[in-house]
Amino acid sequence: MGAFILKRLLSGVGLAFVVLTGMYFFLQLTGIDPARGSLGLYATPEQVATKRIQLGLDRSIFSQYWDWLSHALRGDLGTSFSSTSSVAELMANRFPVTLSLAIGAVGVAAFFGVLLGTLAAVKPGLFDRFLQVVMVFGFALPNFWVAIILAVTLAVGLRWFPATGYVSLGSDPAGWLQSITLPVVAIAIGSIASIAQQLRNSIITVSAQDYIRTLRSRGLSNRTILLTHVLRNAAPPALTMLSLQFIAALSGAAIVERVFGLQGLGSVAINASAESDLPVIMGLLLFTVVTVVVVNLLVDIAYGALNPKVRMT
Repeated sequence: MGAFILKRLLSGVGLAFVVLTGMYFFLQLTGIDPARGSLGLYATPEQVATKRIQLGLDRSIFSQYWDWLSHALRGDLGTSFSSTSSVAELMANRFPVTLSLAIGAVGVAAFFGVLLGTLAAVKPGLFDRFLQVVMVFGFALPNFWVAIILAVTLAVGLRWFPATGYVSLGSDPAGWLQSITLPVVAIAIGSIASIAQQLRNSIITVSAQDYIRTLRSRGLSNRTILLTHVLRNAAPPALTMLSLQFIAALSGAAIVERVFGLQGLGSVAINASAESDLPVIMGLLLFTVVTVVVVNLLVDIAYGALNPKVRMT
């Protein structure tokens, strides 16, 4: 198992290096001008030229990249061109908001996705078709539209939840739960539908295998077969979908954060893109890539635990 994990970890590090290097040069080649972005549209060419020298943008692209990479490896993500704040500090201050939304959304999606997917698979007929319609409906709803509907009805209309703002978990757990409930629901609805649909199809496929029919012929109850054999073999595709939903929740939280006035990484990404703030953009990319690598590694470990044959690949 150790060699399997090490192999996957090295593969993830190599992938992260390739993606970050490619994205750095791609951003440079798109013609974005961080000096212009930090000074605004009304800055004179002389002011922009002076700013480029101050930011070190007059150096070669390779020199700039090596400077960023060598500092990033030491944990220094640089300084924001727009606010002169530390990128790491800026992200650390906003990270709890986005992490709360992502973990909450994935937790809700995993619970209801597994529940609905399993029910749809074991109760064929009218109930399955009804859940299929509900799942397709949930998948088709854009999360920003759901967020607006929830904010207008449950927050502004009924006042059951706060319409805007975030309360930290440490200062007020009840307030924290109230502040993230509606954003979590808005993000999770599409994920619930995806996970439920994937798990339903996997359970039906596994249930049709010969060894499952053999277990039934030996007199094992359907519940025992489902819990000890079917779900175990049907879980890998659902785990993959769950990992993708976690990554999507991190990136998709940007618009939902805007709707509910939450100051998370999504708002940082939108502001950094608008101002061409290269250090912040690269810091967010690094965070996203590392998250993808870690999540994929955890999924691979889960695969290896569920099916020892996976460790041979």
